Amino acid sequence: TLLEATRRVSGPALPIISLLFIAYVFFGPYLPDLFAFKGVSLSRFISQITMDTQGIYGVPLHVSATVVFLFVLFGTMLDRAGGGSFFTRIAVSGLGQYRGGSALSGMVSGSSIANVVTTGTFTIPLMKRIGYTGTKAAAIEVASSVNGQLAPPVMGAAAFIIAEYVNVPYVEVAKAAAIPAFAAYMGLIWITHIEACKLGLKGLPKNELPRFWVEMKKGMHFLLPLLMLLYELIFLQHSAELSVLRAILVLGVIMLLQPVAVARVRGTPLLPALWTGFKTLVDSLAAGANNMAGVALATASAGIIVGCVSMGLGQQITSFVEVLSMGNIFLLILITALASLLLGMGLPTTANYIIMASLTAPVLVDLATGMSVHGVDIAITLMGAHLFCLYFGVMADATPPVGLAAYAGAAIARVEPIRVGWQAFIYDIRTLIIPVAFLFNADLLLNGIDSWMVGFFLFAMTSLGMMALSSAFEGWFIREVNLIERGILLCASAVLMFPFLVTGAFLPYEMRWWGYTVGLALLALVYLWQRLRYHETLF
Repeated sequence: TLLEATRRVSGPALPIISLLFIAYVFFGPYLPDLFAFKGVSLSRFISQITMDTQGIYGVPLHVSATVVFLFVLFGTMLDRAGGGSFFTRIAVSGLGQYRGGSALSGMVSGSSIANVVTTGTFTIPLMKRIGYTGTKAAAIEVASSVNGQLAPPVMGAAAFIIAEYVNVPYVEVAKAAAIPAFAAYMGLIWITHIEACKLGLKGLPKNELPRFWVEMKKGMHFLLPLLMLLYELIFLQHSAELSVLRAILVLGVIMLLQPVAVARVRGTPLLPALWTGFKTLVDSLAAGANNMAGVALATASAGIIVGCVSMGLGQQITSFVEVLSMGNIFLLILITALASLLLGMGLPTTANYIIMASLTAPVLVDLATGMSVHGVDIAITLMGAHLFCLYFGVMADATPPVGLAAYAGAAIARVEPIRVGWQAFIYDIRTLIIPVAFLFNADLLLNGIDSWMVGFFLFAMTSLGMMALSSAFEGWFIREVNLIERGILLCASAVLMFPFLVTGAFLPYEMRWWGYTVGLALLALVYLWQRLRYHETLF
């Protein structure tokens, strides 16, 4: 019954994969030696799947039913209250006059497809209007929306499951995800600037932009529940459930009183306005529960796979993956990345993450043990391994031939979905590179770093690395780049994301950040070279 319900909500992929795992459990003894599994009895299987915490009623469903539900409800209520359009207007009012600025608005709803259909209806026509092609406009929105699922403080459902698996507060997951997510966004900002330069575009005229302070005055009350959420999470350090519950209560009061305040200003009757606010609140509660159905069923069905893995199948698959990777950590990373992308094409992000985290995250950590670069041990953190699985699972939403977010963007832009998917994938190459970087550079996850100044410095260096990488792939820095400049930009990007590559040979590990000077020097070299090559003044 559960698998059929999942098929109706999420499609056939997850039920089929669950059935394959179940078949493996029972038919394992009859398979060839390389794939053979001892098998289990029907009684053991049923008790494990239905009565154990490593089954349907396990960690994923528990987190889904408690934390995730409240955050989905919060996001739905905020959107129904008008918060989504408010944040879009604020983004455009602040950035719309700059090249590519209108492409940067995005709402972090925790679902890349929801992000596309929510903000894309506004941003894609706006981008087309100022000169972007339909394909590129949709691809930028898709790339921005996919990254939105990785950006704290409101990440996707999987982030809460990471907190449970790694056994840390949710705020620690948000802290670890901050630099990679926002540095990836800086790379996208640079890409939109590059595309605008290539097309010779300008920003929107000031007289056509929403006025920032006017919009802020209209919607300032939408900031209150978000500030409440951040205050509870970061300063009071309450649990995610309590924090978002209090934010929901604040938002509920706002939704009730917002129509009353408007009616009072207009001089219309207050009681009908209060009734309107009440109906909006009830409708948003129903919509929040409805939006949760897909996540709940996906996590429950993924629990079947977790149960199969916990019966010994996980060790079998882990051993198989280790044999396939031949003990090579880089080959294992490639296998994990490809498997996450392939699974993500048919599975919801949360289910994909649960499967990959169960099978490969522990192997990534174990295989890295004893690995060294320039004689210094490089340890992959458990948090890094779990975020790695999440990143590649999320990226499946923009990866052809499926790429559901690309289909949503293409429908709005009225262009070919596969072309949007490939263009978005090219834009998101930077998002595929950064998880590989933080596997070997735990500084990017702020591992053991509590200083705001140090965190901002690392963010700035990583952002420059993302921008250099984007320039290398897009073929443009301040002007069009040649082959040599591309190579220098790629080297600069590698050093700015992993400075130990440079300093490890001759400096102690504690002085690794001096490597950033080499990355900055390479960027400066390309800048000066381009200025001289195109006969422009240096500044």
